[in-house]
Amino acid sequence: MFKIKSADGSNNLSGKTIARIRKEKGLSQRKLAIKMQLLGFDVDHYFIRRVENGTRFVTDIDLVIFSRALEVPISELLSEKDAAL
Repeated sequence: MFKIKSADGSNNLSGKTIARIRKEKGLSQRKLAIKMQLLGFDVDHYFIRRVENGTRFVTDIDLVIFSRALEVPISELLSEKDAAL
């Protein structure tokens, strides 16, 4: 199966942006996972780490929950600012 990756080999374009926003908001990966759990999304801090370091693909459902937990629009998570295209 052919898989498309970003220029830096990442499996997603939003991981670096999610990491940046999370840090700007003063959240650890564990605290972000807890916020996502409170929204009904069963994740742990390892999930957050895999998204941020690009080893995990990100679904549209993931983006919606990240958007809600980080209190930013989905479009900000898809910003090309942090993405290596």
